[in-house]
Amino acid sequence: MTLAVIFTSALLAICGYIVNENNADSLLAGYNTMTKDEKNRFDLVNYLKFFRKFMLSISMFTGIIYFISILFFKDETSAIIYAICLCVPWPYFIIISNKRFIK
Repeated sequence: MTLAVIFTSALLAICGYIVNENNADSLLAGYNTMTKDEKNRFDLVNYLKFFRKFMLSISMFTGIIYFISILFFKDETSAIIYAICLCVPWPYFIIISNKRFIK
């Protein structure tokens, strides 16, 4: 499970760095289906800053929480804690993305 956590954390961090202004049209779900007018009203630069920070934070904090939980719990319980920690922040991401970045 430790290798899976390291791989997942690395993958999330890499996703934060891969997406940029040049490839957002093809990599960002939802943005690639917007019309030109909607894209002009969307604050892509600040969204990408938020996206990168969010992905790096999720990557780092979930890994830390897993490795701390493995000291106190069995592997199965730590895996459940890790899965919950991966799922909990996404509603926040969606709410902030919908409120803050549309001009």
